[in-house]
Amino acid sequence: MKFKDYPYERPNMGNIEKEFNEVIETLKNAQSAEEQIGAIDRINKVRKAFDTMSSLCQVRLTIDTTDAFYEAEQNFFDENQPLYANFETELSKALFNSLFKNELIKKYGNQLFALIEANIKSFSPEIIKELQEENRLLSEFRKLSASAKIPFDGKINNLSQMGPYHISFDRNIRREAEAATMKFFEENETQYDEIYDGLVKVRTKMAKKLGYDNYVKLGYLRLGRTDYDSKMVANYRNQVARDLVPVAESIIKAKGTRLGITELKSYDLGIDFLSGNPKPIGNKEYLVESAQKMYSEMGKETGEFFKFMCEHELMDLEAKKGKSGGGYCTYFPDFKSPFIFSNFNGTSADVDVLTHEAGHAFQVYSSRDYEVPEYIWPTLEACEVHSMSMEFFAWPWMELFFGDDADRYRYHHLAGTITFIPYGVLVDHFQHEIYENPDLTPEERKKVWRKLEKMYLPYKVYENEFLNKGTYWFRQSHIFQTAFYYIDYTLAQVCAQQYWIKNREDHKKAWESYLKLCKEGGSKSFLELLEVAGLENPFVEGTIKKVAVSLREFLEGFDQSKLV
Repeated sequence: MKFKDYPYERPNMGNIEKEFNEVIETLKNAQSAEEQIGAIDRINKVRKAFDTMSSLCQVRLTIDTTDAFYEAEQNFFDENQPLYANFETELSKALFNSLFKNELIKKYGNQLFALIEANIKSFSPEIIKELQEENRLLSEFRKLSASAKIPFDGKINNLSQMGPYHISFDRNIRREAEAATMKFFEENETQYDEIYDGLVKVRTKMAKKLGYDNYVKLGYLRLGRTDYDSKMVANYRNQVARDLVPVAESIIKAKGTRLGITELKSYDLGIDFLSGNPKPIGNKEYLVESAQKMYSEMGKETGEFFKFMCEHELMDLEAKKGKSGGGYCTYFPDFKSPFIFSNFNGTSADVDVLTHEAGHAFQVYSSRDYEVPEYIWPTLEACEVHSMSMEFFAWPWMELFFGDDADRYRYHHLAGTITFIPYGVLVDHFQHEIYENPDLTPEERKKVWRKLEKMYLPYKVYENEFLNKGTYWFRQSHIFQTAFYYIDYTLAQVCAQQYWIKNREDHKKAWESYLKLCKEGGSKSFLELLEVAGLENPFVEGTIKKVAVSLREFLEGFDQSKLV
């Protein structure tokens, strides 16, 4: 069956509630662990079916945001997801208080019960109204961003379609593209401010109702962070500021020399070479064919995976009218199928999708046989290790995608992973400041952003006055959608860079470690997964410095004659 034929049916919440209640009663009254395991198997089928329909709805609506049927279905999920979360919490409590908990831990492992505890601590029926309001605001945010109609180059563009102009080799085009894009945000500034203000206030209200000082602890629990806290993250941010920002500064300085620009502006930072950034040498069909060749040569497991994705048409890759921006990977449990969504725009980001999002998809495909839904995916920071590491494992095949530009792509890619980390850490620091001070006004929030920008991105200079007052974060959807999520990308990037180092030293060993990591799925916590893979903990003092040394040595030894 191909994706277009996957049947969708709105979940019957009455039936689902009945199933949950019956299973919870069985768990409470069971006379043996076996009886409880049977009940868990039963409810897991119900949970997988609900997740499948929710994901199908999300994908079909983001492919066409004007689809009235799926818009109504998404409204249904927005309204009912918090009620469903209540069912899950009651189930979690019954499992957590099981008389046969030790036997269940032996069968399912510690991680399930760590996640259950986080779930119990992060939900109560008394916050259902706030969760519904949060969902409503997020739908409003997505719709607002998808509504962008930016006149540029004789065309009307959405935010994704503006991407190529931001990295044009013509500096005037870059400057004008930045101005045109930010004009959309400036025209909608009040709406973005109101949506974010609403999100901060409703999340803070949830936290207070659950007995927390502010949303920080609750935000971490909602992300399933069971083995690190905000203090460890703050220490990690300090390492980045001290040990990695100087490496990023040296990359930006070298860029300015290469481009012949004495004073780089914000619109110059997206381009690395005078002749423009490396571009893929073919269209969507060519890129997918090249990816098929790459994954079949990479390994038996990856070849089987990508063949499955193509045969079942589990990718929607090109930007088009009415399509939501960005890119993601999701999963349909009942069909054991990953799905890749993106907006190809003719830039190197198209290739990144076929490595990054395919890394996510390969991981979930590798762990699709876990019966426990919580173990299909790991927590978010661990998810990103698979995707970012796959980008590096794909390096030997870059000639397929970029031809003679492959080496320039490799430099551009590695340098980009370094300069990205301070930005990602900035996004995280900003969110901690906001949720620790939820009464800041919209203008005060913008000042916080600009202050932190100068700390982590000292080389970012704006001409655009709207940007200069601290509004770039309007473009970062994660800040609205999932508070505290963005640091996950940077933690994973440090782990992926370790795989890059390991792969250069011993490919066989590095690849075996990666496959093992993918197959573990979400059966362990983030730090436990790093241990399984033999990767160093980013929170430990000295890890960032150690990785930074290897990265700097490679970049400084790179053949500069190729970087024109």
